[in-house]
Amino acid sequence: MATPFHNSPRVRIYPARKRTACRPAFTLIELLVVIAIIAVLAGLLLPVLARAKQRGQRAGCLSNLNQIGVAFTMYLGDCEERFGDRRDLKSSLPDGYRPWTSWPPSDPRAGWAALVLHDSGASYSLWSCPAAETSTIGNVVQSAQTISLASNAPVTRYWLWRFDRPDDPVGLEDFWGKTAAQSVADLQAANDPTVGIPNGACDVELAVDPYFPKPIASVLPELRGRTIHPGGRNRLFLDGHAAFLKDSRTTQ
Repeated sequence: MATPFHNSPRVRIYPARKRTACRPAFTLIELLVVIAIIAVLAGLLLPVLARAKQRGQRAGCLSNLNQIGVAFTMYLGDCEERFGDRRDLKSSLPDGYRPWTSWPPSDPRAGWAALVLHDSGASYSLWSCPAAETSTIGNVVQSAQTISLASNAPVTRYWLWRFDRPDDPVGLEDFWGKTAAQSVADLQAANDPTVGIPNGACDVELAVDPYFPKPIASVLPELRGRTIHPGGRNRLFLDGHAAFLKDSRTTQ
């Protein structure tokens, strides 16, 4: 009698294993070549990106100065076309009036103007160039000035050379209390060789980035040639336009 099928021993049949192909791997030399290529590309791209960032910050700074120029124009329109004579405010701000024995020889910081022009549309944020906020030059005592003693007080980082001497009688090169036309005429009469003779308001600087020229002996060694924007500075002129000026006396 035949053995019942269900009592027969079970035989398991396993599928044949597939032979896997070896995956190719990078050799050490290939990895080094790839790393070298990436390093070369980074070396080419990073300076380009840095220059693009600098141009963007410079454009932001010019925008600030243009808006400050508009505020000056509005202020003059409200004040019989005369700049304010706020030498009292210039002296009473934090740090007071501080003419340095090093460069600059006077105190052109702009804290007083930020307060005076605030109601004419120049918000406090306009008085600090985007690049200056993270720059060594933008934060040295000769450049930065707070408008109050509050811990979160806004900081100004532009210079106004024609409003830099509150302790002397108003001279030919000062603008305190003058009209724009009188300011130009007085500068022409002063015939200062360091400034030159302006042809009009378009040649007269009103506000500027801090800068520390290399050839001037009184510039501190750690600041020599430094400025906010490499190779030059942004300037606001008396007629309201702003432009970047290349300056070989500063570091490129």
